[in-house]
Amino acid sequence: MRPSTSWRAMRAGLLALFAVFFLLPLYAMLDFGTRDFAGGRTGQSWANLVQDPDLTAAIITSLLLALFTVLVMLLLLLPTMVWVRLRIPKAKRLIEFLCLLPLTIPALVIVVGMRNVYTWVNYLISDSVLTLTFVYVVLVLPYAYRSIDAALSGLDVVTLAEAARSLGAGWITVIVRIVVPNIWSGILSAAFISVALVLGEFTIASLTNYENLQVVINFLGKSDARTSVTASLAALIFAFTLLMGLSFVGRTRGREGK
Repeated sequence: MRPSTSWRAMRAGLLALFAVFFLLPLYAMLDFGTRDFAGGRTGQSWANLVQDPDLTAAIITSLLLALFTVLVMLLLLLPTMVWVRLRIPKAKRLIEFLCLLPLTIPALVIVVGMRNVYTWVNYLISDSVLTLTFVYVVLVLPYAYRSIDAALSGLDVVTLAEAARSLGAGWITVIVRIVVPNIWSGILSAAFISVALVLGEFTIASLTNYENLQVVINFLGKSDARTSVTASLAALIFAFTLLMGLSFVGRTRGREGK
């Protein structure tokens, strides 16, 4: 057997093994969520995703939190990273340290530390669950920073910015029309990681007595296990679909760039 044929066979075997490893638990969740007490099948647990008012509200809340987190994260992180690379490159290590710091702090410590801050947030802004956006932006900074930094590292930002500025472009134009199209894959990766983290976050929302999707799923697990498992499966399928969609968009933008 030729080495290339052997390698293809090994790769196919590994892919099949990984497929079984990831898809078997999903199948078990689907099987449990659609099984009724009489031994037949029912779709009631899937219908409950839109019929249960608490679960529907939690899904909408988590999606809004994911959207706001991505927007605030990009508005805060992207211009800062570009500006540091253009104007004060010596501060890159400091920005990296600050962005990676949340990885070293347990969620319980974050909740205790933000309690006094959130007293003022609730007083000045709102006590809505959507204020968790501020905390989630901090949580996603390490992962978003790495994704965007990897994309920026493959780009000569200084040369592109100087060329654009010499033609009369402003800084906003440089970032929006020059830098962003060239690091689109990194932005998409940062956005996906942020969405996945927000949709799966449980600890901080639970400790602060807010109800997001994972908290409601945990409550449902005590009274309606099938709906709880179905909601978890739907969240996983949504994340997988989002990943595939973002990958497709990234490939499309890459072809357009060529």
